[in-house]
Amino acid sequence: MSPKRDSQNRPEGKELATLAGGCFWCLEAIFLEVKGVEKAVSGYAGGTAANPSYQQVCSGSTGHAESVQLTFDPGVISYRELLAVFFSVHDPTTLNRQGADVGTQYRSVIFYHNQQQKEEAEEAIRQLNASGAWGAPVVTRVEPFKNFYPAEDYHQNYFNKNIEQPYCNVVIAPKLDKFRKTYLKKEQKSKV
Repeated sequence: MSPKRDSQNRPEGKELATLAGGCFWCLEAIFLEVKGVEKAVSGYAGGTAANPSYQQVCSGSTGHAESVQLTFDPGVISYRELLAVFFSVHDPTTLNRQGADVGTQYRSVIFYHNQQQKEEAEEAIRQLNASGAWGAPVVTRVEPFKNFYPAEDYHQNYFNKNIEQPYCNVVIAPKLDKFRKTYLKKEQKSKV
């Protein structure tokens, strides 16, 4: 028997978070390990084209950002804690860029689903800027959620399915290692 679902088709008692911060493979790999995150889906958010393809999004013409949509249990991890992970695993001070990935599809954005998420995101950015933690102003945008289109199947769980690929070894694995050292207590399961 499947769990009851709410008006947004989420399992009852769960919440959604939609975040963009560079390549969705990186964010997905990290959030799949966060305790309390029950689902992480790579996809496209914030643009104007309906059901865009990866090639269309990469062209920069759709307005979408590579994103992850998380279904999480707020009884296990708070939205604010998800944002702390988000801000620690990408550079929120670079406009339309993460490392070698350049273009508006790689921008840093928090797509809020309700007023509380908006306020928490804005407060997190204020605190980061006040702390000077990044040494430059945070350029992460806070925008209302308007759409999310799951990416093609081959993008889902990409790191775990393609661990030997050069991008996975050079870009994703170091981010994942940094996350594991910093947030060990938030991991889903310990790694051998």
